[in-house]
Amino acid sequence: MRANIVQILKATLAAVIFSLACVLAFSLVMQLFSLSASAVKPVNQVIKILAIAAGGVLFIRGSGGLVKGAVYGALSVIVTFLLFSAIAGAISISALFFAEIFIGAAAGAVSGVIGVNIRGRE
Repeated sequence: MRANIVQILKATLAAVIFSLACVLAFSLVMQLFSLSASAVKPVNQVIKILAIAAGGVLFIRGSGGLVKGAVYGALSVIVTFLLFSAIAGAISISALFFAEIFIGAAAGAVSGVIGVNIRGRE
């Protein structure tokens, strides 16, 4: 049980750090190249999904990849949302947020299944 919690926390932390780094890099690219603000939401969604996929593949091991992945995917979306809300200084929860949690859980579940099925890992 403890190993599962540690895996979920490591995967969540990796996904949050990856998301933060990519969003910061993307904001720099937006400033340098004067990109349209309409690109922000789709790019942020792609960044979140890639971050969740990376965390699951790297840190989810053993058995129960589907459940562990879904939990950490949803948790990653929530933690990332809270972090970016704290940075922005405002919290705005909408129906889209709940859709993002579902998408994060689905991406986490898929990456968790992939993570536990990679050969050569304990």
